[in-house]
Amino acid sequence: MREDQVRNSAEKILGFDENEKGVQQGTGQITSFQMLGFDGKQSNHKPDGWYFPDDLNAVAIVLETKSNDKDLLNKQWEEELLKNIRITQTKYKNVVGILYNGKDIRVFKNEEEIKDTAQELQHKTYYFKIFTETFIDKSKIFSITKNINDTLHIHFGVKNLYHRMIFTACALVAERYGAKLTKLKNLGYETFRNAVRDTLNKSLIANRQQNLKLDLLLEVYSEIRMNNPENQKAINDFIDWVCEISDCVNSDNWQGEDVMGIFFNEFNRYKKKTDAGQVFTPDHITSFMYRILEVSPDDIVLDATCGSGAFLVKAMSNMIKQVGGVSAERAKTIKEKHLFGIEFDREIFALACANMMIHKDGKTNLTQMDTRTKEAKEWIMKKTKNKSVKVLMNPPYERKYGCLTIVKNVLDSVPKNTLCAFILPDKKLEKDFTHKEYGNKLLEKHKLTNIIKLPENLFFNVGVTTSIYVFIAGQKQNNEEIFTFYIEDDGLETVKNQGRQDIKNRWKAIEDYWVSVFKKKQDNQYHTDKWIKPSECLSYQMPEKPFEIYEEDFKKTVMDYLLFTHGIDQKDFEEQLMKKVLYSSEVTANNNTVNIALAKGNNNAKD
Repeated sequence: MREDQVRNSAEKILGFDENEKGVQQGTGQITSFQMLGFDGKQSNHKPDGWYFPDDLNAVAIVLETKSNDKDLLNKQWEEELLKNIRITQTKYKNVVGILYNGKDIRVFKNEEEIKDTAQELQHKTYYFKIFTETFIDKSKIFSITKNINDTLHIHFGVKNLYHRMIFTACALVAERYGAKLTKLKNLGYETFRNAVRDTLNKSLIANRQQNLKLDLLLEVYSEIRMNNPENQKAINDFIDWVCEISDCVNSDNWQGEDVMGIFFNEFNRYKKKTDAGQVFTPDHITSFMYRILEVSPDDIVLDATCGSGAFLVKAMSNMIKQVGGVSAERAKTIKEKHLFGIEFDREIFALACANMMIHKDGKTNLTQMDTRTKEAKEWIMKKTKNKSVKVLMNPPYERKYGCLTIVKNVLDSVPKNTLCAFILPDKKLEKDFTHKEYGNKLLEKHKLTNIIKLPENLFFNVGVTTSIYVFIAGQKQNNEEIFTFYIEDDGLETVKNQGRQDIKNRWKAIEDYWVSVFKKKQDNQYHTDKWIKPSECLSYQMPEKPFEIYEEDFKKTVMDYLLFTHGIDQKDFEEQLMKKVLYSSEVTANNNTVNIALAKGNNNAKD
């Protein structure tokens, strides 16, 4: 498109053509800042678009447009926009600057570029939120979750970990779908329980024909029993806490953190490992994997061992943010058609359904089955055929759960050239590489391009060190070298009873750096990058410590050899030598120093 076409299109998308009282807004090339009420030397500049409210404390927007063929990273275009932002700042303290060429967009908050806004131009109201958004207090979420866990475990007597999680998740779903839980306070446990179940039932009606397995959520919820449901204060507290979390999750400021992951971190803090091999993926790692595969809103995201749905929730949140937020037109399509998950464990599947429902949909493309089976392969092939797919997975690690069988099944089932990222134990491919069931066949059909060793304390409660393995499905390895690097520190710290958290907000900068390393294939800061040959190893190779020998080590080795050749018992010799030194020597002390000198009369001692 020509620049005038881009400008006309932007006017309609932004809503600068709307009738609105108390505002000057519009687009064009002949209107100067002076004509819009600005003074100063540069007031003869002419913006391509403007939104200037009479209220000088409100948000102002200034637009700079270019034709389709112009690269927005060009410093000249950026400086043009920044000049107009500075002029606007002479009257308004809150200014949004937009640089747009009809396909790409750059957004500035005053003079600072904002990287995580929608990738498509939005209505002007979207950009007002850049200044009005409030950040969610994550520590408060963890504190509330602890209160919920203690109440369910102690006051209600729910001993089963997953039942506590599912009960809480279903209450969140009910609040999300209009149950208005606060009106149920002081009405007793049964009234509360039935209201949650009825809301769940109604919310699933429209989706049952598409996915009958969603009824598992209701079945599992109905199986949960309370030992002591008579504590009305505990019920009221539980309702208040659920509503607080619901308000956060349904905010545009919620960054897609896996609600079930937060619950699991709290509810399971005294257990070292889950019974079915599940390891819940930390939120910051789901974000990193999403970025290195360059997932876009046009992609299908598959997690064939989805657990509670961490990768799917993160993908849904990021994709929706990229298209303009939860109210954007494409948000519904993303939820309904771009997220696919498989989970074998019945109760974990119910958790995944609840997690997706908490975030409003995405549940209809979840299925409960064994990813190792032919049935799962056929399901994956059907759902991903002729589509742009990205695979994000953290499969169960043990062989008894079919770790590499799952990996192979997924790689064999997705379209050719699909990028797939799996979290696996560091030495998993090397230990099982010669196994007749998969082994060499994996790299005969699929190319391993990257191995990213993760921090060794990432899964501290499981006791396993891991790496991200990135494959391209359907391409042979042909002994091509693999780019590897090591993220030794993710900036997170352990908080008592709350797991590892980014309490100092260090991860964002760390993530940006390692994403750039992945793209550039060079680690200039920590020098951990290595290229390895698949015929030699299939894991990140930690540097070997340099061989060092000290003079005392050399002398000890020579002495040990002399004692051996003369048939002298080393232990007996050491005891006699110690006695001679201690009891037949001159001992003096001076300034906290003890000096031992062998007495003159003992110089000829045979021993």
